[in-house]
Amino acid sequence: MVAKQATDISASKGSFQELRHIGSHAGVVLAGQLAVMAFGVTDTVVAGRYSETALAALSVGAALYVSVYVGLMGVLQALLPVWAELHGGQRRHEVGPSVRQALYLCIFTILVGMAVLLSPGPMLRATGVPPELQIEVERYLSVLAWALPPALFFRLFSTLNQSLGQPRLVSVLQVGALLPKVLLSIWFTFGGAGLAPQGAAGCAWATLVVNYALFAVAVWLLRTRGFYQPYGIWSRMERPDWKQIGAFARLGIPAGLAVMVEVTSFTLMALFIARLGTLAAASHQIASNVAALLYMVPLALGIATSARVSFWLGAGHEAEARRAAMLGLGTAGALALCLTSLMTLLARPLVSLYVEEPAIIATASALLAWVGIYHLGDALQAVSVFILRSYRIVLAPPLIYCLLLWGMGLTGGYRLAFHGLGPWPAMSAPQAFWIASAGATALVAVIFLGLVWRVTRRSRR
Repeated sequence: MVAKQATDISASKGSFQELRHIGSHAGVVLAGQLAVMAFGVTDTVVAGRYSETALAALSVGAALYVSVYVGLMGVLQALLPVWAELHGGQRRHEVGPSVRQALYLCIFTILVGMAVLLSPGPMLRATGVPPELQIEVERYLSVLAWALPPALFFRLFSTLNQSLGQPRLVSVLQVGALLPKVLLSIWFTFGGAGLAPQGAAGCAWATLVVNYALFAVAVWLLRTRGFYQPYGIWSRMERPDWKQIGAFARLGIPAGLAVMVEVTSFTLMALFIARLGTLAAASHQIASNVAALLYMVPLALGIATSARVSFWLGAGHEAEARRAAMLGLGTAGALALCLTSLMTLLARPLVSLYVEEPAIIATASALLAWVGIYHLGDALQAVSVFILRSYRIVLAPPLIYCLLLWGMGLTGGYRLAFHGLGPWPAMSAPQAFWIASAGATALVAVIFLGLVWRVTRRSRR
C-alpha cells in the first residue's frame, strides 16, 4: 500500500513537471506566434481604416498567401520530430548535417511558393472574385512573393530551435519585429514623407522588409551564437543526400498537404464569400482573423507537445511520451473552453477594434459565435496532428482533412450558402460556411483523438 502511494506521488510529480515543461515551452512559442499574428491583425486594421475595398482585397490576398505559406511551412515544421529525437537520443553531431540537407528541401518549397504567388489570376477568376478586386489582390501578392523566401528560411530556423527545446530566441525576434511592422504598414499603406499611398499592397511591402530583417538576424545568430556550436550547424554544405532528403519529403510533404487542405478550406471560403459582396468579405476577414488568433494557442501547445513527445521517443521512454501527449491534449481542451466562452461574451467590443462601420460590426459579431464553436474542435485536432507526426503518422491526416474539411465543411457550406442544403434554404450569408466548418472540424477532432489513443497505446505495448 505504501509502495503504491509512493508510486502515485512520484507519477503526480512527474506529470506536474512534464506539464510545466510543456506549458513553459508553449508559452514562449505562443508569445512569438501572437506577435506574428499581430502582423496580420495590424494589416487588417490598417487596411480597414484605409478603405472597405482595401480590406476586401486584403481578405482575398491574405487568404491566398496564407494558404501557400502555411502549406509550405508545414513541410518544414514536420521536421521538428526528427531533430527533437536526435536531441533526446544525445546524437548532437547528426543535427548539423541534417539541417543542411533540409535547406535543399526549403529551397524547393520557395520555388514552388513563388511560382504560385506570382500567377494568381486563374485562381481569382475561377473562384469568381470581382474584377475590381483582382487588380489590387495581384499587386498585393506580387510583393509577398518576394517576401516568401526569407519567411521560409526563418521558419526552418524556428523549427530547429523548437526541436532543441530553445524557442525563446525566436520569440524574442518575432516580438521585437512587431513595432517596426506596425509603423511600416501604416507608412506604406497611407503614404507620407514622399511616399505615395500604396493601399493594401503597402501592408505587403512592410512584411517584405520585416521578413528580410528577421532572416538576416537569424543567419548572424547561427554564425556567432555559442549555443549552436555543439551541433555543428554552421559548416560547409554537403552535396544533396537524396536518401535523407527523400525521407524528409516523405514526412514533410504529407504534413504540408494536411496543413494546406486545412488552410485552403479557409482560403476557398473567403473567395466564395467574396461573391456575396464587400460587406460579407470584410466581415469574414475579421472572423477568420479572430479564428486564426485563437488557433495560435493550440498551435503553440502542439509544437511544445510534439517536441516533448519526440524527445522522449528518441530517449527510448515511450511511457513518458504517452504522458506528454495526454497532458498536451487535456490542456488544449481546457484552454479552448475558456477562450470560446470569453470570446462569446466580448464579440462586439472585439470586432469594434477592427472597424468602425456599424454594418460590418453587426455581421462580424454574429459570425464570432460560430467561430467559438469551430475553435473547440480546431484546438483538439491541432494538437492531435502534431502528436501523430511524432509517431510518423502523416498519411491519414491529409486524407481525413480532404474528406471532411473540403467535402463536408467547404462543400456543405457552399451549398448551404448558395443553393440550400436538405430542408434548409440558401442562407446567402457567410454564417453558412462557418456552420458547416464547425461540424466538420468537430468530427476531425474525434477521429484524430482516436488515432492518438490507439498509436500511443500500441507504442507502449
